[in-house]
Amino acid sequence: MSDILIRNARLVSDGREWEADLRVGNGRIRRIDASLPGRPGDIDIDAAGQWLLPGMIDDQVHFREPGAPHKGSIASESRAAVAGGVTSFMDMPNTRPATTCLEALADKESRAAAHSVANYGFHLGATRHNLALIAALPPNRAAGVKVFMGASTGDLLLDDPAALERLFAACPLPILTHCEHTPRIREREAAWRLRFGDDIPPDQHPLIRDAEACYQSTRLAVELAQRHGSQLHVLHLSSARELELFPPGPVAGKRITAEACVHHLLLDDGDYARLGHLIKCNPAIKSRADRDALRQALRDGRIDLIGTDHAPHAWEEKQQPYTQAPAGLPLVQHALPALLELVADGELTLQQLVDKTSHAVATRFAIAERGYLREGYWADLTLVQRLPAPRPVCRDALLAHCGWTPFPHLAFRHTVSATIVSGQLAWFQGRIQPDCQGLPLRFVR
Repeated sequence: MSDILIRNARLVSDGREWEADLRVGNGRIRRIDASLPGRPGDIDIDAAGQWLLPGMIDDQVHFREPGAPHKGSIASESRAAVAGGVTSFMDMPNTRPATTCLEALADKESRAAAHSVANYGFHLGATRHNLALIAALPPNRAAGVKVFMGASTGDLLLDDPAALERLFAACPLPILTHCEHTPRIREREAAWRLRFGDDIPPDQHPLIRDAEACYQSTRLAVELAQRHGSQLHVLHLSSARELELFPPGPVAGKRITAEACVHHLLLDDGDYARLGHLIKCNPAIKSRADRDALRQALRDGRIDLIGTDHAPHAWEEKQQPYTQAPAGLPLVQHALPALLELVADGELTLQQLVDKTSHAVATRFAIAERGYLREGYWADLTLVQRLPAPRPVCRDALLAHCGWTPFPHLAFRHTVSATIVSGQLAWFQGRIQPDCQGLPLRFVR
């Protein structure tokens, strides 16, 4: 593997920004210095003042393998991820079959070892039938344990109070929760069907899956974690009211943490008129006031990290009436450029963004030697260029298998010019580079 020398970059890590060169060798960051000499055989990249960031670590993706090849695969979605500045991902268990046993977990790990260009980890799914298995897991065996405390599909919905008590009392890994109160959602959807039939307008989605449904479920998860001393991570907060359940402050030392996702930070309920079911997701994209509250919570530390909840579906599926159109949207390819809009608009500092997408994720999930620009750490790097003029998203060649984006109406002011994964050039000059192979994430708990 050739060394990679990145010259004349503006490095951002550990709460500071500075000019330096960075050398990558044998998968690691070998040296960071004001000026580093080139060597024969180097891959030499002149950053010309571009930002060099630690790669985004996405704690929540749905790459659809195994079971739904028409939506996406580990190969296709990991390629989209590195194009968007994501160097590592943690995949959710709601595949077919669901990842609820060690055999299914090992199968996914084997698939990623063969096909993923990004580094990878996997969450195990909790059901009422595998609680003994979860209680006996070594703490480092998986990224975390996902529990759907709200409406889901098949066996992955876990809303039985006794089973939830058992899970929160005994789980040795971080518990990741999807929090929506199922009875309230079912009651409201039934009422909306009486009014509209199956073709409920898209903008009614945040009224059916409303802030109260989120709050009731999130409050229960927090109460369970407080009672049992659990490691709880609440996924994709979407409403202002939920934020009162989370104290501000840095992620280090917290046992209860929260995540916001790209689409809840960039979009609001005014976008349903333009995008319809393309932005139908669970929990729903809500009001502009909710969106703005999430942004403020990033700044004050009530929300600890940012993920994507990348969940691709076929275009044709998204054109169906409300009750048939699936929830979820593809996000990894534009993850970092989209979030850099918040920096460009003064909503976040660049250092805050790097913390929420890299540092805090590595800390929360105890990921070894990743998430920072530090000598000796794995070289997971993203080089970001500010464009002379905003570039419409619709001009990008889409790498996610579904072939569409929820951002066709937007133009971004930054682009990912290079992504390095475990010391290998993965994305450069607008193309996936050959032979890059991601590595398994190592959790030190």
